[in-house]
Amino acid sequence: MRQPFLFLYNTPPKMKTFYNQLFSATKSAFPKAGKTIWWLLKIIIPISFLVSLLQFSGLLGIFAGYMSPLFSLIGLPGESAIVFISSMFLSLYAPIAIIATLPLDIREISILALMCLVSHNLIVETAVQRKTGSSALIMFFLRFFSSFVLAFVMHKILPEQTSSNIQISHEVANPAFGEMLTEWLWSTFGLIVKITLIVTGLMIMQQVLKEFRLLDKIARLFSPLMKFMGLPPDSAFLWFVAQTVGLAYGSAIMTESVENNEISPENANLLNYHIAVNHSLLEDTLLFVAIGVPAAWIVLPRLGWAIVVVWVVRLWSQIKAVNMKASSL
Repeated sequence: MRQPFLFLYNTPPKMKTFYNQLFSATKSAFPKAGKTIWWLLKIIIPISFLVSLLQFSGLLGIFAGYMSPLFSLIGLPGESAIVFISSMFLSLYAPIAIIATLPLDIREISILALMCLVSHNLIVETAVQRKTGSSALIMFFLRFFSSFVLAFVMHKILPEQTSSNIQISHEVANPAFGEMLTEWLWSTFGLIVKITLIVTGLMIMQQVLKEFRLLDKIARLFSPLMKFMGLPPDSAFLWFVAQTVGLAYGSAIMTESVENNEISPENANLLNYHIAVNHSLLEDTLLFVAIGVPAAWIVLPRLGWAIVVVWVVRLWSQIKAVNMKASSL
């Protein structure tokens, strides 16, 4: 049988084995990545187009107006509701662009950023969590409710007077339909490229780690942190993926792990409670840090609340188990 690479004929047997394993792992990643990419795009593209139409027509702004009284309770002006609603349907680039058109100070932007970080891309990411075994309804309302809980707490503890280093532009462009459509097409093309590259790269990484039996080492490395956060050790790698690239891009690995029983349904569900509130600590956080939001204000509340949520869920599960056992006696 011919080797996959010609240069293997001149390499030692051990190196041949290594390259064969690497090639096999990489090859097996592509079909799985393609399946996930297609699944994501079928959800993301229609949603993004619908939201673009709603923004263009002004209906999104009208709907946001009805949420103004609620936002006043967390120290935000009514017009900021459109930022939060946009984030629920899209990635964080859209709400950040809208923020630049509003007269907000750094305190208000920080509260709004925290809400968007918890509930951004809510439809797509809830679908991902449903695919990995959790209730879509519970995950949706957990994230929506957590956004306002954290915003209310931040409103109470942040200093009232906080100077802003952010340059705000109050010029709001009203593009023609053709311009809107062209902008959407270009952004969608960029999104397709990004999803394809990231999902494929992650799947290759996972298959390589599995092939060389490195996942167990990663689990042991993160085990003390998992224990502190109330999470099982076998969720360590998935937790790391969710924190670095987020739920949407990490969906291929998460789904693959659940389908192959590499993590139990119970443990996957418990992990979902954490990453529903706290994920993408790297890229998404840096997007807001780049416009002047202090990192600690948008990292520590999410991490702390996620830990509380997991321990509460664990406690509730234990209480239910005790009650069931007592009722069966």
